[in-house]
Amino acid sequence: MASKTYSIFGCGAAGLYTAWRLLNGQARTGGDPHRQLQQGDVLELFDWGKYDFSQEFQGTRAPGARVCTWHYKNNPDHSYLELGGMRYSQWNGKNDGKAQGHRLVTTVIAKLGLDRYAVPFNESSDPLYYLRARNLYQSDISSRNPAPYAANNFGAATTPDQGFAVVEAVSVTSTSGPSTRKQWDAFYQDGRITAELPSSSIFQKGDLLKDIGYWNLMYDQLGSEGYQYAADGNGYSSNVINWNTAVAFEANNEFTPGNQYMTLTTGYSGMFHALFAAIEQLARQRGVTLQYYPNQRLRSIHVENGVVHYTIATREDPYREAARRATAAAWLAMPRAALEQVAQGSRYDDRGGLDVLNDRKVKLYLESAIMQPSYKVGMFFEKEWWLDPATTYPPRINGYEVTDAVIASLKEQDFPPVFLHAMSGSHKILNVQFASADALVKAVEEAADERMTVKQETSLLIAATRNTMGPSVTDTPIRMVVYFGNNAADKNAKPVYGLLASYDDETFTTFWRELELGPNEERHVPIADDIQPLIGPRKVPDRMVKMLRKQLAELHFGPNSNYADVPEPLEAAYVDWSLPPFRAGYHAWAAHYDVADVQQKIRKPSQLIDGKDAPIFIVGECYSNDQAWVEGAYCTAESVLNDFFDIEPLIDDSEYPFICQPR
Repeated sequence: MASKTYSIFGCGAAGLYTAWRLLNGQARTGGDPHRQLQQGDVLELFDWGKYDFSQEFQGTRAPGARVCTWHYKNNPDHSYLELGGMRYSQWNGKNDGKAQGHRLVTTVIAKLGLDRYAVPFNESSDPLYYLRARNLYQSDISSRNPAPYAANNFGAATTPDQGFAVVEAVSVTSTSGPSTRKQWDAFYQDGRITAELPSSSIFQKGDLLKDIGYWNLMYDQLGSEGYQYAADGNGYSSNVINWNTAVAFEANNEFTPGNQYMTLTTGYSGMFHALFAAIEQLARQRGVTLQYYPNQRLRSIHVENGVVHYTIATREDPYREAARRATAAAWLAMPRAALEQVAQGSRYDDRGGLDVLNDRKVKLYLESAIMQPSYKVGMFFEKEWWLDPATTYPPRINGYEVTDAVIASLKEQDFPPVFLHAMSGSHKILNVQFASADALVKAVEEAADERMTVKQETSLLIAATRNTMGPSVTDTPIRMVVYFGNNAADKNAKPVYGLLASYDDETFTTFWRELELGPNEERHVPIADDIQPLIGPRKVPDRMVKMLRKQLAELHFGPNSNYADVPEPLEAAYVDWSLPPFRAGYHAWAAHYDVADVQQKIRKPSQLIDGKDAPIFIVGECYSNDQAWVEGAYCTAESVLNDFFDIEPLIDDSEYPFICQPR
């Protein structure tokens, strides 16, 4: 059989995962093994950017597309911050419908040997807020000390996330409603308002939730002040926009306090370093020719006689055709904005063939994903000034966790084996966040069925202390602050402390963009041509640094504080994810769409065109069941390989459908 070429456009999470699974996947029973890559075949990887994958393939920024780890002084041995995606939800390995977690990400991390670097991403149990010029902790909020909002039904006497529960109660309560992934799939399509609402309500019992904008429903149920309190206090403006209410109910449950997340001590981009290395190794072992083309973008794409014909353009001249090629199958591992840019190029390429992306139904389904801008700013400091005793409002992020590294450290100190075995063998201790020292000590002693001495308790607590993460939340443009601290791989280096000084989405991206240029500067690069997210983090100018210090001071020292209360950073950088080619940090499902049908059809868009069949596939988090997460990118890619290339699923998907299943 003649050799074939497969082409993947986009080397982010979905693109790399697709390449990895094409090389390591096994054919389904009764499937066609020739659909997979065989000896002599060619696998092409194209990317508009130039990621720093390895010594051979060095680049301008860490790999991962909208995951972007940034190290101090760009030295991987120094402390790091995440200026893009930064965490995942750990799966416990149980194959039942109610098991929480990102199953594919957890599995990939384990198969790449990265699970030894997995540690909890600590969420504060008592977050700090600065809302309407008032500093308060979550535990301060009560009927006697409400938050500064005139919310209906005494809503300001409860925590901000309570507003989400109130809205969700029109259909789902703690004792009713969907609890498994399959049940949520059905809810996205059929979920309705079940509560008897007063006639004054805009929405009524029986209304389909998928056809209601979430902002509309929140305003209807909470009023203006109640909505604003939930919007300001939850930290994510993207969660309260007018998106698909049925999906919002499930998605917003992920962002309420108490959820457990994990990250990698290598930085989250470390997963994509390892994935690319695995792809190179597998290609060599399988006799597949791997061709990686950085600095090249897909410009247009058509299909003629079952063959995909495409043009590419270079990073230097991204709109002019540089070459024309053909491939047996094409994966467009890119989000909506990039897809629409390819569609534009295809529209005006008059060389003929089936133009899949410009079909009317395909365009309709592409618009089902709302693009959500995001802007992140990171800073490194000489000290953790936010935990200094002189700081008026320090974040309450003190906590304890036992990781493999903690156990290894204690073992070197000749810590009693009975306690080491108890900790390493308990899922209730290992990689679990403890808010108090007493809680950790009690858990270890109960697991070992033995008491510790005072000296042993002290050694354990010193090794397990981790005063990092957060976040703190404010309604000022910095929005959320996450405390990374000193997480350097080189423990002997001089400590440098990282702070995600602004984790903003949706609302304030233009606030920060205008500070990129000073009062005496003019703009010379069109925003449409500014591909900063591909190039990498950009140095924060002095005026933006001052504005950041001003708002950080208000959060941690109170209103009318002096910006000088926050020290000058050693280094600061930002990424504006609203810029090309992503035009969004993440995506959300629009109302008035059947998300199950979109997910099923858009991954092979020719399914939407009567009588047509084209080997063009769309993968990525944008049109997934897990938007904004790497899991979504992996799941869409896995579903395409399972259903169209006869590859056996990486894990048992009987209780975990990778994409939303139709009725």
